[in-house]
Amino acid sequence: MNNSSPPNRASTVFIHSLIFMLPFLALISSFGVGLCSFAFLLAAIFYRRPAMAALRPVLPAVRPVLIAFALALLLAVLNLSFSSGVLLRDMEKPTRMLAAATVMLTVLALRPQRRALWWGLIAGSIAGAVFIAYQRWGLGVDRPGGLINSITFGDIVLCMGLLCLAGMQDFPGRAAIWPGLGALAGLFGSIASGTRGGWIAIVFALIVLLRYSHVLRGRLRKGLALLALALMVSAFFIPQTGARVRVDQGISDVEQYLNGGETYTNVGIRFELWRSAVQLIKQHPLLGLNPVSERSELQALVEQGRVHPYVLDFPHYHNDILQALVFGGVLGLLVWAATLVVPMLFFLRMLNCPEASRNGAYAPALAGLLLVLSYFAFGLTEVIFWSVRSCMFYALMLFLLIGLCLNTQLPPASGEKA
Repeated sequence: MNNSSPPNRASTVFIHSLIFMLPFLALISSFGVGLCSFAFLLAAIFYRRPAMAALRPVLPAVRPVLIAFALALLLAVLNLSFSSGVLLRDMEKPTRMLAAATVMLTVLALRPQRRALWWGLIAGSIAGAVFIAYQRWGLGVDRPGGLINSITFGDIVLCMGLLCLAGMQDFPGRAAIWPGLGALAGLFGSIASGTRGGWIAIVFALIVLLRYSHVLRGRLRKGLALLALALMVSAFFIPQTGARVRVDQGISDVEQYLNGGETYTNVGIRFELWRSAVQLIKQHPLLGLNPVSERSELQALVEQGRVHPYVLDFPHYHNDILQALVFGGVLGLLVWAATLVVPMLFFLRMLNCPEASRNGAYAPALAGLLLVLSYFAFGLTEVIFWSVRSCMFYALMLFLLIGLCLNTQLPPASGEKA
């Protein structure tokens, strides 16, 4: 098979099924993300010739993204080689995130239709919402999280819902109700999980959608957007959702912390962890600390009475920026930021391309921008890149959307559709 010829039927069924299963299985199975990652790796090896042929003309556009993830892996290798307390398993996340580029190669080789991704996101958002609702109101779990913790689940299901909004571009007329339902399901799943910090991503999404408002052209799309806002507002007043309780609790936590009261609350713990992180960063601003030194110096802060002892019970600092600074200093922060900023610039270039609407790049580029901004927003109150599953969902979806964008820059294969 060469780059300009369409894949055979078996390849077509394979790639569309794989793309659909990635978001669909992400929240309702413990194996979905890993299985899809491995399948994409094998596919990239099998289709390496057409993949490399398709990559060559578009490599300049994606090279900065590949370099950003390669630098993250290089930094991990250097930490393993020269820092105490860094284990071989710490290489897993940066290695697998860079290897996620095989998703892009597979997409370039097989030229799939974007609809497979949108339907996967729709089904995944709805399945995740049903799963979390069953745990919340069927099993009576106060802070349900599916098969993972509640914060990560709430963040990812919300992210999937927001990506559905971008998919509206590829659903003409009344068919737009399907990605609209996916967006509503993602929002509902986030509310049901009790996750508050992730709601910052909704603000970023609204700013992006206002900037690129023609994604909501038509009364149906605008009506679904208004329905999503109505759901968010009504959730605050419906006692069964617990949204108002969570908001009131957050306000109370802040007041207690600032007034010198109880600090061992959801918000108070974060404030104390952030205060601890800032003190460590001031002492080691350039290169940060290795894990052994970090624990030792944090213990010293506790013994000096400068922070509360309970900070030692938490494995991270509940903020991606502070986490990067503590363990990598300014260098670590720049490398981490590159894995967000560089892809964001890629998607912005695609969005602002005069031919974006005509060649079909608009929808995947908008979804990519929402993905990056969502993960940045999640990282303001959580280390969203802490778990392997969350890291891999970001990297796999990122390179999948990049591949779909790059396909619009290549000569169309015969029989190809959007």
